[in-house]
Amino acid sequence: MIRYKNVKQIEGIRESCRMLVSMYKEMIPLVKPGVETIELDRWAQRWIKARGGKPAFLGYGPRKNPFPGALCISINEQVIHGIPSKRRIREGDLVSVDSGINLGGYISDKSVTVEAGRVSAAFHKLSAVTRECLYKGIEAAKAGDRLFAIGRAVEAHARAAGYGIVHQFCGHGVGLEVHEEPSISNCPKGGPNPRLREGMVLAIEPMINLGTGDVELLDDDWTVVTADGKASAHWEHTIAIFSDHTEILTED
Repeated sequence: MIRYKNVKQIEGIRESCRMLVSMYKEMIPLVKPGVETIELDRWAQRWIKARGGKPAFLGYGPRKNPFPGALCISINEQVIHGIPSKRRIREGDLVSVDSGINLGGYISDKSVTVEAGRVSAAFHKLSAVTRECLYKGIEAAKAGDRLFAIGRAVEAHARAAGYGIVHQFCGHGVGLEVHEEPSISNCPKGGPNPRLREGMVLAIEPMINLGTGDVELLDDDWTVVTADGKASAHWEHTIAIFSDHTEILTED
């Protein structure tokens, strides 16, 4: 069921998003060659807790295998849900960092893809086009229009660049829980297609691959990788739908 937010709830989500944006501003310069991804996660956990929030992703998921970090850090062929570890970021890596904050019960969600040092032209273009896909999707998210307009805008831009689009995972509602209805496919082919209404808060998140759109799940039951081993990029914003405009809550 889609959960529509009232003014008070949207303001709470907005404040959580502001905090998340502030964290990213400080964190992005730390995502560089030589750094272990677990170091970034420890930094993020300290940062969030020091400001009265909780890492929304830490402990999320099935009881037997909850996600162990505040950050999903996915490098190169890793698409999403990369687990922080002692793996060191290398020169030329494409590093996607996804995180959320629970601030008094209000959830934010944002992902960026960071170029570690000097990356290849192919990696740079992939990230740039994926970010463009995100904004194409946001432009299509207007009250009164159908949900599929978002994914179709993302798909058209990615296809024009010759990239694969991840179809097994998608965007979603957010704000009172980490994942809410509706699901937002980046290449919609069927299923529920509701009208966008005032009070919807959505996480739009294109996951675009240098090769095909096919992905696989690793044995840790979290990390998603490209099936062909080629790189992926992931950009995400939390947005709120109003009757006369759409607000990007996690904009810098």
